[in-house]
Formats: sequence, structure tokens, C-alpha cells
Amino acid sequence: MSARNRELFALVPVALLLTAGFTAVFAQESSQLDNLSLIYGAYFFAVCLATHLYLRIRLPDADPYLFPLAALLMAFGLVMIYRIDPDLARDQANWFVLGLVLFALTIQFLRDYDVLERYRYTIAVVGLLLLLAPRLPGIGEQVNGAYLGVKLGPLAFQPAEFSKICLVVFLASYLREHREVLIVGARRVLGVTLPPLKHFGPMLVVWGASMFMLVFIRDLGSSLMFFAAFLALLYVATGRFSFVAIGMAMFLVGAWFFAATVPHVHDRVEIWLDPYAHPQASGYQILQSIFAQADGGLFGKGFGQALITVPGTDNALLPAAQTDTIYSLIVNEVGLFGACGVILTYLLIAARGFKIALLSADGFSKLLATGLTAVFSIQAFVIIGGVTRVIPLTGVTLPFISYGGSSIVANFVLLALLLLVSDRARREAGAGAAARSGDLALGRT
Repeated sequence: MSARNRELFALVPVALLLTAGFTAVFAQESSQLDNLSLIYGAYFFAVCLATHLYLRIRLPDADPYLFPLAALLMAFGLVMIYRIDPDLARDQANWFVLGLVLFALTIQFLRDYDVLERYRYTIAVVGLLLLLAPRLPGIGEQVNGAYLGVKLGPLAFQPAEFSKICLVVFLASYLREHREVLIVGARRVLGVTLPPLKHFGPMLVVWGASMFMLVFIRDLGSSLMFFAAFLALLYVATGRFSFVAIGMAMFLVGAWFFAATVPHVHDRVEIWLDPYAHPQASGYQILQSIFAQADGGLFGKGFGQALITVPGTDNALLPAAQTDTIYSLIVNEVGLFGACGVILTYLLIAARGFKIALLSADGFSKLLATGLTAVFSIQAFVIIGGVTRVIPLTGVTLPFISYGGSSIVANFVLLALLLLVSDRARREAGAGAAARSGDLALGRT
């Protein structure tokens, strides 16, 4: 079966799952069922089918599982958000369609994505400006104490979602060009391989940028996400784990220092370590998140059964259920088993992304696929780790599931870039295998 046919058959159960999810929600809200869930399922499948046909034409050799896996997460998110607020779900569906439009445009105009290398410094500047935009007076907005949003008239978005792609493109291009210098000039000190001091600059710059984000933008999640993605790229580019260990130590020391000296960073860490100190104030969100997960048990309470607001009032029992704590809502309604299915989907996307990196023949493609996969996976870890108290809770979104147009659109652009890399890598790998089989056949004759 061809790659595109596998993709098509994988989309069918996704649409059926979305239909079943809406049916379960409607069954909880009303004793009578109509055909609305079938209409939603058919609409979802039609949009996915149109995207599949476009991929069949433009990227026939691309990975066949990435888009169905993303569609699965999207379907799950739509059902959960509809269960919270149907109006938010309609907005999310519109963002889904817009994300697919930009997905198609990215594939259309970046078929030769090597052009990104020629504009790497311009892309890096754009990425940095996007990170700084939330602190600009007049347009910047605070979201839960962090400077994440930008509001331009009726348009509001989170620029960090787009800056992650820009910075990954720049780092992939930069490390492809300078990887040999980092390896050749390295020396061992006390059994640890150190890069030459004059080429230690990139790590210091990215570390400084991460610390700057931690203090100036007040966004621990994005700071951790960007620096971890950089370390993943650095390891793939050099093959030296010691470089990664040094980078991790630098980040931990910097985070510890600012947690002890900067008030808002200190508060975040204190809430994480002891949310019971102020259970009705600063610790309320994380405590309610934990209680909701515990209440779900192994199998969950069922769609529509979780208490999001205090009965009889509009007071939030699970704050930010459509964004920050949507994973807690998932655990509450479908249980630990259902939540593990969500995590498994993210792991499968990560596995496919890293497989694309392994198949890629040229350095830029390999590093680009690694960076995009790493930043996507780490983003999922940061928000899931936050609501389960593995790390401090941050304001990043759960990719393809949480409510938010910026996240949906940016992640579909990221997915398009991954599919572009995979199409070239799989096509070249197939051509190489065909050539080797042809040589063997000639040798036998």
C-alpha cells in the first residue's frame, strides 16, 4: 500500500472518533440524539480529505502518519473544547481551517526549503522581534503574569508560537555550517569534552536569550522549550553529549539564580514546590488541576461529567480548562488510560519526526527535522509536566488540543515543514534503494 493510501485509511478512524466523541457529549447534554454529530464528523473528514488530496499531489512521498496523528489530536481537542463552550469550539474549528490553509501555502511556496538557509539571519531577527513584541507598550499583553500576547486592534495572538519556528530554522542553518569547527577544536578537560572558547559563543548567546526570556518576558515555559530544542540540535550536530550536559548545567544554574533573586520567578517556583501554602490564591489552579486528575481515576468519569465551575455559580472550579489545564480535564473525563493515549500520540509524532531526521541526507534537513520535532515534543512535555507538578506550571499550550489560534496555526506550519523534509528524504532514500537493487541485478547477470 502506498504512503498516501495509508494516510487516507488512517484518517477514517480519526473522523469516526470525532463523531463518537461529539455523540457522547450530546448524550450527556440531552436525552435525545440527532444527526449533528454525524454532520460534524463529515465536515471534519471532508476538510482532512481535501488536505490529503493536496498532499497526494504536492508531496506524494511524505510521511503518511504525521498528518493523521495531528488530525487525531485536533479532533480530541475540538471535542473537549466543545464540551467546555460550543462557541470556543466553533472558533477553534475556524482556526483549524485557517491553519490548514497556511499549511498548504507553506508547502506551496517552500517546496525548496533550502531557501530558508539564505535568509537565516533575517529569520532570526524576525524570531527575536516576535519574542520581544509582548513587552512593547501599546500592543503587549500580560497573560497570567507572563508577557505572552500581542493585541493589534481586533487581532490578538501569541508571537512565541511563531518565533519557535524562526529560531529553529536559524539554529539548524547555523549549526550545519559551524558543526565541524565545534568538533575539531574541542578538547578534553578532566574527562569532559569542551568546545573551543571562541566557539562557545552560540551556547552563551542562546543561554543568555533563555535567561532574558525568563526574567524580561516572564515565560519559563518558552525559555525551557527554546533552550532544550537548542541542546537537541547541538547534540545532533556534534554528537558530543558533554556539550548538552554543560548547557543543561548552565540553564539550571541560571534558573536557580533568578528563582532566588527575581520576585515573579521566585513566586512561580514557590507555588510549584508548595501549592498548599496559599490554596485559595496562588496555589488554587495547580491544586484544582491535581484534584481533577485524581478524581478521574483510571477510566475517567465520562465526557461532560467533569465539574469545571462551582455548581450554581460562574466561579471556575478548574481555571483555564480550555488552555492551561485542558490535560487535567482530559484525565478527569477519559481517565489515565485515555490521557496515556494522548501522550502516546505525541510520542508517535516525535518518533516519526526523528525518523525523518535519520532519513535526511543533508545536514540542514537533518537538523531542521530534529529541531522542529524537539520543540514540538518539549512544548507538550512542558504543559503536561506543569499540570502534573513535574515542573512549574507555565503558559504554553498543549499542541493541537488547547484552545488558541496562534498555537494551531503555528503548529500546522511546523507540520508542513516536517512533511517537506520527509518528502525529500523518503524520495532520495527510495531512489538510492532502487539504484542499489539495480546494481545487484546487473551484478548477477
